[in-house]
This record gives sequence, C-alpha cells and structure tokens, in this order.
Amino acid sequence: MDTVSPDKRSWIMARVKSKGGKSTELKITQILKEKGLKGWRRNFKLHGKPDFVYPKLRVAIFVDGCFWHGCKKHCRLPSSNQAYWIAKIERNKARDKAVSKELKTMSWNVIRIWEHEIGTSQLMRKLNKVAELI
Repeated sequence: MDTVSPDKRSWIMARVKSKGGKSTELKITQILKEKGLKGWRRNFKLHGKPDFVYPKLRVAIFVDGCFWHGCKKHCRLPSSNQAYWIAKIERNKARDKAVSKELKTMSWNVIRIWEHEIGTSQLMRKLNKVAELI
C-alpha cells in the first residue's frame, strides 16, 4: 500500500526527470566512449527525441527504462492506481512503436536499448551494429 496521499504521489512523480538518468543514459555515454564510438550527439532535434544520434549515419538510439517503457521482464506496476499506470505505460509503448516506425520511414536506423541490457552482451551486439557503420 502506498504510504503517501494520491496528491503527494502525483507531485512526486511529476518531478521525475526523463533526461540524464545515471542508470541509463550516463552509463551508455561511458560505454560509447570506452568503445571509441565517436560522432554521436545528445539532445539532437529529431522526432521522438532519441537519447543518442549519429546524424551522419542516420542512427537514432533510444535507452528505454524498464518501468516507463513496459519491459516484460522487469516492469512492476505500483499496487495503487493500476488502471492509470497500465494505460500510461501502454501509451508509452504505442508512442515508442510509432516513433520507431516514423524514423524508419525517414531512412533512419533505430536502436532501442533496454535499461536491463546495460553491461550485457545484448548491448554490445547492438553497439557493434553502430561500429560497423562507422
């Protein structure tokens, strides 16, 4: 059971920032630098606001948090207000799918990295795709 009121929970959640998460984007930044993968940009003006963009290669990389993007393995919904959270995460997933589709129609390569893939061989396979293009 939640220990704060719905209004307080709403206030807390409204302050969760979507950029610069230490467990996601900053770790990927470090890995890209360690692998010597240069040429990426942050905060690049592109549909869907990718976390990393290789403009010359037309590669958009999104780092998706397991909770906010509905990871089947790790997304654990709060016990209160589940209808809201289910709808919110489903909207996020639909938006992710639409953004990926739109970028692909614009001849962009889209790579989506799950938060739980950071530091795994899955991540390295995805980044090797970028390395092959450089």
